[in-house]
Amino acid sequence: MKKKFKVCVVGLGYVGMPLAVEFSKKYQVFGYDKSKKKIENLNLGIDDTQQYKKKEINNIFFSNDPINISESEFIIVCIPTPVDKANNPDLKSLKLASQTIGKNLTNNSVIIYESTVYPGATEDVCLKILKKNTKLKYIKDYNIGYSPERVNPGDKKNTLKNIAKIISGNNKKTLKKIDILYKNIVNKVYPVSSIRVAEASKVIENTQRDVNIGLINEFSLILNELNLNVKEVLDAARSKWNFLKFEPGLVGGHCIGVDPYYLAYVSKKTKIKPKVILSSRNVNEGMTKMLFNRVTKNVDKKKKILIFGLTFKENCPDLRNSKNLELVKKLISSKYNVTINDEFVNKEELSKNNILKYSMDFKNLKMKKFDLVLLLVKHNYLIKSKISVFLNLLKKSGIIYDFKNIFSETEKKIFKQKKLNYLDF
Repeated sequence: MKKKFKVCVVGLGYVGMPLAVEFSKKYQVFGYDKSKKKIENLNLGIDDTQQYKKKEINNIFFSNDPINISESEFIIVCIPTPVDKANNPDLKSLKLASQTIGKNLTNNSVIIYESTVYPGATEDVCLKILKKNTKLKYIKDYNIGYSPERVNPGDKKNTLKNIAKIISGNNKKTLKKIDILYKNIVNKVYPVSSIRVAEASKVIENTQRDVNIGLINEFSLILNELNLNVKEVLDAARSKWNFLKFEPGLVGGHCIGVDPYYLAYVSKKTKIKPKVILSSRNVNEGMTKMLFNRVTKNVDKKKKILIFGLTFKENCPDLRNSKNLELVKKLISSKYNVTINDEFVNKEELSKNNILKYSMDFKNLKMKKFDLVLLLVKHNYLIKSKISVFLNLLKKSGIIYDFKNIFSETEKKIFKQKKLNYLDF
């Protein structure tokens, strides 16, 4: 496979963009997304995910014209797959993408799905739609594969290139093609025997993390009731080599807070009831309410609250399924006096979520004073800020709630010396 081969990446978000950039170093790449605004920005060199600069995406042809799909030998599908209000898989966007691809399929093409789904969905749902929308013959004229996305937004160490890439295909010939394709952009490819194995590996991977975080969250609730410092207890427990390093916190994002529901959905079709999976989900979903209660216990509606962090994790602008955003909206709807700051979230996203008027730039906070400062996300700009910045933000006898344990033990003592109330998880 040489430069002449064409790759079309369908869906240009946190998963699609890294793939498009890496493939563009080896092949001709088309980036397809139905969002006109996103395509306009990308053609101006603006990446909404804030992962790439203009010079890094110059080699990619961005368009919302599906004709580019028909010109490509490899079509890689990176469409978001959330859950609906009942926490069942929401595959509407993935189905529409499959329909568009089916109508624009070219001979000898390979469609590789990367979107997270439950085991069986690629073949039982997506393939059926492809077949319905094309005159080409499956296997003879086109084939499919599945390679679960494993990107970690904001992580500069565990990048696409460094994470082992699980791959699968509908037959050995297709698997070999996919193997060669991905070996050009990643250090390690991990082939599995079937598409369903690859699908299952993805949802189990994130479900395991969700269960572990749920356990630590439950520990934290118990320890708080016993008036024990959660961090101190966990640090002591970690002195044993095999104690797993998980932190309590709000579980959001597009993977950990969603994938367990996909696994639970498919397990309900079997005789196995997903008790542990859903129990952990319930614990983690309840943490937003817990934090809301803790915050409102310490301040009334006349007091001024400053919240640092909206995104679901540090150093990225991703608001998908963010429990921090959920908490902020809950405080605002309850008529609390809230100011928010997150330097990673742009004004367009703030406006879209109806919270722009509550937001303030970091540099403009210096002259303000608050009754309670809540730190929800470990953004680098917060970690690097001097303790004096936070001291100056607090009113006399104010409260700083260090939910993510950003401050060192020495810094915690300084807050207390200044007769400020320091709280952590």
